[in-house]
Order: sequence, then structure tokens, then C-alpha cells
Amino acid sequence: MDLTSTYTLSNGVKIPVVGFGTWQTPDGDIAESSVKAAIDAGYRHIDTAEMYGNEKSVGHGIKASGVDRDSLFVTSKLNNNSHTYEEAAVALDKSLSDLGLDHLDLFLIHWPNPAPYRNDDWEKHLQETWRAMEDAYKAGKVRAIGVSNFYQHHLQVLEKTQTITPMVNQIHLCPGDHNDELVDYCRERGILLEAYSPFGTGKIFTDPTLQKLADETGHTIAQVCLRWSLQHKYLPLPKSVHAERIEENTHAFDFELNDEQMKKIDDLVGVAGYGGNPDEVNF
Repeated sequence: MDLTSTYTLSNGVKIPVVGFGTWQTPDGDIAESSVKAAIDAGYRHIDTAEMYGNEKSVGHGIKASGVDRDSLFVTSKLNNNSHTYEEAAVALDKSLSDLGLDHLDLFLIHWPNPAPYRNDDWEKHLQETWRAMEDAYKAGKVRAIGVSNFYQHHLQVLEKTQTITPMVNQIHLCPGDHNDELVDYCRERGILLEAYSPFGTGKIFTDPTLQKLADETGHTIAQVCLRWSLQHKYLPLPKSVHAERIEENTHAFDFELNDEQMKKIDDLVGVAGYGGNPDEVNF
């Protein structure tokens, strides 16, 4: 397994097993240079979102890499102000324009119940938004569609009207925060789990259990976290703006954790913080 290895989505599309995340990456030169550095280091999967405010710079980084578009897998996400059919269609076109691309490989609903639509009609808004995603997929604007930050009850809302099951659910998955019931629910439906913030918050790098495992394996805590994610068949999205760290994270493929080491990580609780409740976050 390496950066060119892939999972197969439910529609047969191949997706690289690790993606380069750009959440909290500043727009401008930093976003452009970090994306180019990631592609130079071998990443072929780039993840961004309209809400990140850096799609144009991510697109510039992709172009500056010189790598053929068909060799890359690019993901973006629907912004929270576009949860109607018409608004979702417009938002996708804007993301494509900002990225400088004629299609996306994966497009996700970023949040299931965003604050601007959190009312008695939120289920209808969500279903109409998903219908727009399905139509974009059928029109060839996107090669795959999915969701992000969805719990079981959000997926159940889609199940009432969907004609296509989401192919991906991108959620907060890291040592100390892994919702096993949600993971099982998605896997039963053929939904791939992507792990945004696979390192959680910064305090994960001071956890004594993870430090001990890093020492045992001769790797960094970040590499141990990525290896744990891969061995659970999640798709982690590590983020960095430093070229040396970007390259360093690619070495998560160089070793394996044994069953005992995996269990030690599985048993951690809260060491990396928790993802926000999508029904309560104020955006």
C-alpha cells in the first residue's frame, strides 16, 4: 500500500486511500504551495471545501503541480448557505469555477443540518439538496457524491427519498474519537468513511500512549495515527502547510501496527478532542 493505492467506492470509482486535507489552510500562497508540495510528495487526492475559503488557491496549486488532471482525485464540499436544490446547483458551479476544473471527483454535503436551515423544514431542505447532488452526478459534473458530518438519523432522512446512496461520509475519526456504531452503520450501506482531522487537536501529540507506540515503532505520532486509520480501512486526510511534514506523513505506509498496539489506540478516550455535533454547531 502507498499513496497510489485506492479504495473502490460503491459506484466503482477508485479513490486514493489517503487524501491531503486543506481545512484551516490560509488562502493564497500558503494554500497554493502546500497543495503543490503534497502533489510533489506523491499525494493524488486533494480535499477542500467552499467553507474553507481557499478553493481558488487549491486550484492554483493543482495547476502549478503540472500533474495531469486525470491522475488526481479532487474533493470539495457544499457550503452551508446552499441547502436548496437551486442553491446547491449554483454552489457546485461556483466551486468548479474557483478550482478551475470542469468536474469534481467527489462532492460532499458539508453539514447535514446547518444553522441557516435549522427549522421545521430541515429534512426537506436536506432531501432537496441531495436531489441536486444526484442530478449533478447523473450530469457528469461529479464522479461520486457523499456527505460529511452525518450521523445515522441524517442518513435516515436521505434514505426516505434518495435514489443514490451516499458513497462517502467524511467524519471526525481519530484516536480517542471513533463512533463505532456510526462506522458500522455506514459500512453496512457501502459508505466509505473518510477521517478529517486524523490527528484531532494538538494535544494528541503529547499523549503518553501514542508517544510510547511512536518510540516502539520508530515513527512519529502522526505516522502512528495515520497507520491506525489505514488499518481500520478509514481514509485519512492529514493536513500540513510544511513541506517536510507533508513528506513525513507519507511514511505511514512503511510499517504496520500489531494487534496489541491497535487495541491500545482503540482504547484511548478523548485524547484528541471530539468533532462538533452537526445539529448544534453555529454555522
